[in-house]
Amino acid sequence: MSGAQPALASMFFASAAEGAEDPSLTRVDSRRFRQIAGANLDFVWRCLRRMGIPNGDVDDAVQQVFLVVASKLDSIAQGSERAFLFATASDEAHHQMMQADTVHDPSQEELTDQLRARALMDHVLAEMPDDLREVFVLFELEELSVAEVADLLAIPIGTVGSRLRRAREDFHDRVRRIKATMRHKGAK
Repeated sequence: MSGAQPALASMFFASAAEGAEDPSLTRVDSRRFRQIAGANLDFVWRCLRRMGIPNGDVDDAVQQVFLVVASKLDSIAQGSERAFLFATASDEAHHQMMQADTVHDPSQEELTDQLRARALMDHVLAEMPDDLREVFVLFELEELSVAEVADLLAIPIGTVGSRLRRAREDFHDRVRRIKATMRHKGAK
């Protein structure tokens, strides 16, 4: 565990430590659920955060993803758990972004240089088209291989390469425009 979300991790594993079982899951399903959650909690958290979910809302979104996993556990094929988690996280991020009325841009007083850079990256990622953002996040930020990205998204490797090239161009264009706007505002 990265330590970024200790409260969330303790919530998922508290019942296992106490020996309690979820009555809606069989003992085998409960064990499989804990294995999936334990192995992928950080992955889901990072994906949601990088898909534009505000830091304060990520834990709730992660919980929602794992509620879906628990409800559909018997339909998740062995070996495709991560693909299912990514697709569910992507759906949840899209759902939450559509419900958000405004995007909060933190004030300069609230941010250090590192937080400003993170906010900029989050803003750029949130503005990218979903198909490009998914490939960009998985390859550039999650450091998956092109083949792994293709497998997770169930698309051909060539499509991953094409989307990745377009995503990089899109990302860099957006950053250049933002920097130009910042320079223009600073010159006034």
